[in-house]
Formats: sequence, structure tokens, C-alpha cells
Amino acid sequence: MEERYGGIRLPVPTDALTKLIERDADDLDLYADLSAHGRGVDGTTQFRAGSKPRVRVAGEIGALLGQGRREHRLRTTLSHEYGHVMLHRVLYDGKVASPELLDYPVCKRDTMLRASGVDWMEWQAGYSCGALLVPISHLRKLVSEHLEKRGVHTASVRRDTPRAGELIYEVSKTFFVSPEAAKVRLDKLGFLTDHEAGPSLFDA
Repeated sequence: MEERYGGIRLPVPTDALTKLIERDADDLDLYADLSAHGRGVDGTTQFRAGSKPRVRVAGEIGALLGQGRREHRLRTTLSHEYGHVMLHRVLYDGKVASPELLDYPVCKRDTMLRASGVDWMEWQAGYSCGALLVPISHLRKLVSEHLEKRGVHTASVRRDTPRAGELIYEVSKTFFVSPEAAKVRLDKLGFLTDHEAGPSLFDA
């Protein structure tokens, strides 16, 4: 992204996500027919031994480009599949070359953000999705400033409070991700908790 835009831009442009995949994958199809995989499949990353992976995004998801907040779903899918490209290609590089496709992850919308730790490939891709769209250093700064303006000097807020809802909205708006994606990222990094307070964000 620094090569294309001269630095980090936030929110990460959707075009930058497609360019990353096109650079590191064999190809990207934004309008693929994934119906053979069943209902609710938004994307796949197909691996071949000795070759770059191929990324497929369901046509109805690719069509969300430029559709305002509906584009959140496309951005999540692209960054999730890019996680597979970067993290899991190495698992297939040592396999015997074959013209046949190897087993590959099928990414369903219901688990793209909240995959179980048992499904470790999906969990890793989901975590990398959040890290790409909502970088931790920028998120930490946003949370700090957001809470300080409201007179809150703790590192976390209770997830079932209006204050948590305000923070989720701010993250969603700033990073152009869905409220669900914002909540998951905040939760995984410990900014949303079941407790009243956490350690101060402002202590040295």
C-alpha cells in the first residue's frame, strides 16, 4: 500500500485490498459462481502445488463494490482471503505438483469473523483480516482518544454498555468495517470486557 499510495491510508482503500491479492495470488475473480460449495460461501482461496493460489469471491459479494456500507462485506472477504494467501500458501508449497486442486479453505460468512480456534486456518485468516483493516496501533490511539474525551481513563469498557456501542460505532466509521467486525476486533484485543474497568491506557 505504501508503494501505491505513498504511505498508509485509513480506512484501507478497497482497491488496495484487490491490488494486494492480485500481486500475491495467481489471479482474483470478484464475480465467481461459488454455489457448488453450498449456501453462505463468500470466498475461497484455491491452492495448487508449486503455484500461487487463486482467490474467488462470490459474485453477489463482488457486486457490493461502491455500495456504501454494504461494501463492508466485500472488504472483509477480500482481507480474509488475503490472509489465506499470505499465511497458508507455505503449507502447500512442499506438496507434489499436480494439475488438480488441493484441498482449500471455503470461507462462509457466518464464521469469517468468528471462526473457532479448532478451525485454525479460518481463525488465522479471520485474525489477519482484522489486523489488516484495523491496525492495532491506530486502533489503540483511537480508543485512547475516544475514551479520554469522555472522561474514561481505563483501557477497556464493558461490552454490554452504551459506551461500548459508541466505541464500536466509532471504529466501524473510522476504518470502514461493519459493526460486527469492529466489535470482534475490539473484543479480541481486550478493549471490550465483562468487567467495569481495566488498566489505564494513559499510565506510563
